[in-house]
Amino acid sequence: MAMTVYRSRHALRGPFTPDRIAGLALPLTRRWRRGYQVDEVDALLHRLVFELQRRTRERDEMRAENQRIKGALRAWQAEQRTYQAP
Repeated sequence: MAMTVYRSRHALRGPFTPDRIAGLALPLTRRWRRGYQVDEVDALLHRLVFELQRRTRERDEMRAENQRIKGALRAWQAEQRTYQAP
């Protein structure tokens, strides 16, 4: 089964960030049409911002830890090469 990509002329382009989600202003429906309740949409957006901030923070912490481990491994490898040099 092929994956399809959602496309809309109203969709945000590029990656979602907490600031982009927090700054979203969804259009209001006209009074005689049914639509989403503004408070509910705002609550959802706030939750999305919170989740994205948490995941971004976790990702950044993992990247920093990854760099720390890579640096330690490179230092250890360099140390091993000096011990093994004839």
